[in-house]
Amino acid sequence: MSRGGYTYILTNKPRGVLYLGVTADLAARMVQHRSGKGSAFARRYGLDRLVLIEHHATIEDAIAREKALKAWRRSWKIELIEQANPEWRDLFEEING
Repeated sequence: MSRGGYTYILTNKPRGVLYLGVTADLAARMVQHRSGKGSAFARRYGLDRLVLIEHHATIEDAIAREKALKAWRRSWKIELIEQANPEWRDLFEEING
């Protein structure tokens, strides 16, 4: 039985550097990022603010969405974030609470 997957976007500040990721276990992945064991890119730029989460029925759907989002222009990604999270709040507490 598939438990699905997530696409997510991290940043270091509103309209800052963006990192797009995909995972089956968002809470565990965020712990990796926050402890410096996530991606080297996220570690290099201090990307630990979770500003967008999208749940998908399957991990394959999540991977397809990540690939599509990575092809988007930066301005489109910012617009997507601001529609879902206009204050650029850190959503980590919502998944970890």
